[in-house]
Amino acid sequence: MEKIQYISHGNIKEDQELNIRKALDAGVKWVQVRWKNAPEREFEELCVKTQLLCKEYQAVCIINDHVQVAKRMDADGVHLGLDDTSIPEARKILGRNKIIGGTANTLADVLQRIEEQCNYIGLGPLRFTATKEKLSPVLGFEGYQQIIRDLKESSISIPKIYAIGGIVLNDIELLQSTGIYGVAVSGQITSQPSIVNEFIKLMK
Repeated sequence: MEKIQYISHGNIKEDQELNIRKALDAGVKWVQVRWKNAPEREFEELCVKTQLLCKEYQAVCIINDHVQVAKRMDADGVHLGLDDTSIPEARKILGRNKIIGGTANTLADVLQRIEEQCNYIGLGPLRFTATKEKLSPVLGFEGYQQIIRDLKESSISIPKIYAIGGIVLNDIELLQSTGIYGVAVSGQITSQPSIVNEFIKLMK
């Protein structure tokens, strides 16, 4: 599983598509299509286009929230928030072979996601981020350290945890030292696609 996810960004379809294309050109191999409050038809058009682009670039295409859209277009999977479709329900709809990721903010959320057998967990936010509405309480580096420590102390095998929420290149070394698996990045890759190579080097 890729260690760097690009979470798409843009207020209109053209911006979203341009940013996704730039990220793929820069070397991203995993795109999560995330466009909150988008017109339904335009969102689906963007997802179909992204899926085609990802196939062309041999990248993974995950859809945020919209399980039925992911099923219709045969995306690689979905990412689900705590208030979205449940992971067991999504698994029934999409089948066993699709990637299903779940958001978590606390140790209890992580344990819930492990129980639900999602493929990876997006844990965060690391810090305040303007790209997310209804932001959960900020974890900070200490939050990641504590959650991973608690899992180890309970002898629970550490799932694939991606740090998320305002992450920039300078955070990578400290985040990796906490024991997380990967990172999900939106803002910095959107504004500076060429930085993808630096992320890839650090996340090996």
